[in-house]
Amino acid sequence: MYIAIEGVIGVGKTSLARLLQPQFDAQLLLEVFEENPFLSDFYADRQRYAFQTQIYFLLSRYRQQHEAVPRLLEHGSLIADYTFAKDALFARLNLQGDELDTYQQVHTALAERIRVPDLVLYLRVETETAMQRIATRDRSYERNMELGYIQALNQAYEAFFSEQNVPVLTVDTTPLDFVARREHLDLVVNRIRQALGIPPFQPSLPLHGGGRG
Repeated sequence: MYIAIEGVIGVGKTSLARLLQPQFDAQLLLEVFEENPFLSDFYADRQRYAFQTQIYFLLSRYRQQHEAVPRLLEHGSLIADYTFAKDALFARLNLQGDELDTYQQVHTALAERIRVPDLVLYLRVETETAMQRIATRDRSYERNMELGYIQALNQAYEAFFSEQNVPVLTVDTTPLDFVARREHLDLVVNRIRQALGIPPFQPSLPLHGGGRG
């Protein structure tokens, strides 16, 4: 079983991945993003540093996914806090013209070698709530984050998941705090078990969101 978590910046992907790991006795794969040398420059001047940032992320994510995912799955289930496919979502948002064309050619070639998750957990969140969570965690390179960028990213994610062919479970996290409230985590765990057909789960447990196959 391979579950990947997706959603906009600040939605809580890594926190949830860490919380789900013991629930499913799974291996854990976390995205390495702080090593990107262009990231802080990108948030300060997105147009100027977008291509360098995207290419670095693309190659870094490919290397990690290509090497780590098969190895970790040999030891059991796997939970990741990102998908390789989402890299193209950011590229379409940040690149244009020849740079976007070049990026897409490289991404398409690399994606053929990447294992697709059995289930993608898409965490929805309202833009204002995402901005609050970004401010709370106070990462230095995110302090120049613009609300308009997160709003555009939210819209891009909605469009992205409307066209995916992999199973997607959508959860509205705006009213949830699965870090501080165990019942909220239990709701998410129940929805995942229900989506994958892994007992025990309670079909009647209420939670916003839906899934696509």
